[in-house]
Amino acid sequence: MLVQGKPQHTIWMADEDSHCVRIIDQRALPHHFVVEHLYSIDDAARAIKDMHVRGAPLIGATAAWGLYLAVLQAQQQGNYSYAQLRQQANTLKDVRPTAINLHWAIERVMNAMKNTDSDPLAITRHEAETIVAEDIEICRRIGTHGLPLIEAIARRKKGAPVNILTHCNAGWLATVDWGTATSPIYHAHQQGIEVHVWVGETRPRNQGASLTAWELAEQGIAHTIIVDNAGGHLMQKGEVDLIIVGTDRTARNGDVANKIGTYLKALAARDSELPFYVALPSPSIDWDISDGCKQIPIEERAAEEVTHIAGHTAEAELTAVRLTPAASQAANPGFDVTPARLITGLITERGICEASEAGLRGLFPEMTHV
Repeated sequence: MLVQGKPQHTIWMADEDSHCVRIIDQRALPHHFVVEHLYSIDDAARAIKDMHVRGAPLIGATAAWGLYLAVLQAQQQGNYSYAQLRQQANTLKDVRPTAINLHWAIERVMNAMKNTDSDPLAITRHEAETIVAEDIEICRRIGTHGLPLIEAIARRKKGAPVNILTHCNAGWLATVDWGTATSPIYHAHQQGIEVHVWVGETRPRNQGASLTAWELAEQGIAHTIIVDNAGGHLMQKGEVDLIIVGTDRTARNGDVANKIGTYLKALAARDSELPFYVALPSPSIDWDISDGCKQIPIEERAAEEVTHIAGHTAEAELTAVRLTPAASQAANPGFDVTPARLITGLITERGICEASEAGLRGLFPEMTHV
């Protein structure tokens, strides 16, 4: 995708320096575009935990590069061992519990390291680069499979704008490029289809208002930021044609864990008889979980995200202010689970299927042994 008209990924290694990995520090957006350098696995863990990077696919890619940096640092110090890397990997897996991509990427890299005499640095770098490349292609293909949904609505509306509602940020900032929920939107825009996006602000961290809106503005796509609870009202008034959201973990029965508030959007969509789709990259499927509503772990984040809010002052400084009474407690579950019965379909890199175990296994038959 584009930043000030130039192509940009969310994570990369500069050709001239293989000793650090670059990321966009998303905490500074939309006010500042900040490139951060990661030099160690501790840097990568901190970036994931404190949400310098976020979004399930990007978390996975960052973890893979973190393992590369761990091997690089150990080799430079002359004390590399697989056992030590395994310990570091296990610690990294616990940084954020809900997004399955973190576990998937770490285990993929560690499995590649087993029973081989090859250079561990070369192996980890190859796996990280492959995960990045695959994520770009997965998200691109989600866009091509989701595009016909938008095209059909555009034909029905005879060229009038297609109004799409999103939740949180499932854009390219949550992946390496293209995004998941935004990929069909970006493909439609490139095809000349007039689209308009309702961007839910997504409290408490406002990833919609700060990140999705910034992305769409950079691509030149019409959009309007709304408070989270306006979504149902707009659906009732006929001002929404389609809802597309992302996922941090999807159980094999089709239940979807996503940013808190997604479940309420799905309920409103069902009541308004509107299509509700989930853009689902296959690494986000947890084949070991048969009931997402009961089994997917939900991250409880810091109360300060609810009690305080960060903003940009007139003096161009970022600052945080308290919103709530100092004596009031705050709960902050980061995700909720939308039952499969409320989901119209899952948009994957292999096509669209119903939100069910049969639907997913139909697209991913190689997983029938799980």
